[in-house]
Amino acid sequence: MTGPTRRRGDRARQDESEAEDEADVIDPEDVDPDELVRTADGELMHEETGLIVDEDRIDPGPEWRAFTHSERQSKSRVGAPTTQTMHDKGLTTTIDWKDKDAYGRSISSEKRSQMHRLRKWQERIRTKDAGERNLQFALSEVDRMASALGVPRSVREVASVIYRRALNEDLIRGRSIEGVSTAALYAACRKEGIPRSLEEISEVSRVGRKEIGRTYRYVSQELGLEMKPVDPKKYVPRFCSELDLNEEVQSKAGEIIETTAEQGLLSGKSPTGFAAAAIYAASLLCNEKKTQREVADVAQVTEVTIRNRYQEQIEAMDAHT
Repeated sequence: MTGPTRRRGDRARQDESEAEDEADVIDPEDVDPDELVRTADGELMHEETGLIVDEDRIDPGPEWRAFTHSERQSKSRVGAPTTQTMHDKGLTTTIDWKDKDAYGRSISSEKRSQMHRLRKWQERIRTKDAGERNLQFALSEVDRMASALGVPRSVREVASVIYRRALNEDLIRGRSIEGVSTAALYAACRKEGIPRSLEEISEVSRVGRKEIGRTYRYVSQELGLEMKPVDPKKYVPRFCSELDLNEEVQSKAGEIIETTAEQGLLSGKSPTGFAAAAIYAASLLCNEKKTQREVADVAQVTEVTIRNRYQEQIEAMDAHT
């Protein structure tokens, strides 16, 4: 007698629970779409009541667990990210130069010669036509010059993007690949706030300074890069470091540049020469004397330029005080 009574009571409670669940169900057609929000788990929720209207939960994460960075890296299914610095964006496969098998053991001489042939053909088929070969050469030039200048990876990426845009706009026609790639690197340095002078760029390039400047102006105008004038203060830390000057000189040089630039002395002047003169003046004021020749060699300007800018800056500073 007790058993059936309990079952009827359980069934009654179950019916009541189902009735409550049905009462909580919301028909999407009866709800204002503006009152629905999508949660991070992919659920469509009624914002006012908090009830779930639609549930489409897809877990995009991996099915394994990892507790350390090395575990996550070892279980990752993806390779290196795509990069603009390679003509194929790093998507093609490469054959390792190590002549070893999967267990790290050396392979036979027959297999080594076979791998050598495969490696050679792999390099050949990575570029399908002359256009890709030229792009590969241009991007390798950008990478070579960027390494020589010591600029970060972000500058190489931006330079590669600029060169690709120039290639798509057919701006390479009638100009050398080296000239356009160098101009792209010079533009990338300026856009990333790590300026290098044309003299420094030309030292690592295979083309002359005039061609670099002419190509840069053409590419910048055609692509609408909208370059801002170079701030001479961006050269100060690097020049002071090469001259082995302390923080006081660096700070004083920045102050001289700010004061004199506000008076309009920077207009039409070379930023490297302006920065070099400010460093020379600051070194004298801080008793860290450097000769004009030493500063000129680091900034790659003439001593005459430093003397002229130095006189203008000193007069402006005296007038300011």
